Amino acid sequence: MQYLPSVRTVAGELERTFSAILQCEVKLSSAGRTDSGVHATGQVVSWKTEATFPFERLPIAANSALPQDVSIRSVAVVDDGFSARFSAVERTYVYVIYNSREPSALLARYAHRVWTPIDLERFRAGAQHLIGEHDFRSLCGRLPDSGPTIRTLKALGVQRKDDLVRIEIRADGFLHHMVRTVVGTLVECGTGRRDPASLPRMLASRDRSAAGLTAPPHGLYLAGVRYPDGFDSFAEPPVTSAFV
Repeated sequence: MQYLPSVRTVAGELERTFSAILQCEVKLSSAGRTDSGVHATGQVVSWKTEATFPFERLPIAANSALPQDVSIRSVAVVDDGFSARFSAVERTYVYVIYNSREPSALLARYAHRVWTPIDLERFRAGAQHLIGEHDFRSLCGRLPDSGPTIRTLKALGVQRKDDLVRIEIRADGFLHHMVRTVVGTLVECGTGRRDPASLPRMLASRDRSAAGLTAPPHGLYLAGVRYPDGFDSFAEPPVTSAFV
């Protein structure tokens, strides 16, 4: 029998640490699921507990015990009906591209390198066809177990500073691999491999093979989650801090 090593996850590290501090089992609900290699600067998690603890001190206690690549910013006690996942009304992702012929050792883990020059006007022309309510089945990696594939994409913007391209996508919800496939498809528009005017036909086909490649995970950041009371966890990824 072959034993495979357990997969290390952010949720797993948080559950282990919180459980040790609170001296009870902690099972988290996360606002967004992130594939292996995807980063998160604005993730939100929630759990129910009967533990008595000065929760304003939990960030200090947890950050001293967590590994260096996981940290928490703040903690709040919320109503019993709150769910980090199901109470969210909007999520924002940031995708980072390093657009250069020369590789960067420092950015290799935090930005997707595209060596072909990206024309931002062509990229934006394609993006305009995706904003709004659409059936995004063509841009879905794995179909949901139940429910429709219709989502409302509220904003899709792109900026460039030197060799870095920052893409921000905001929607009421996302399908599996949807952000990465949107980026891959728009990069094809921006590099001249796809006509931006063809995107409405791509959406109407409801066929994954009609869309572009799925961009790799390491350029993607779950940057913010917004809730009905107006709270937004948005935090700019350090790699794109020069844009703000």
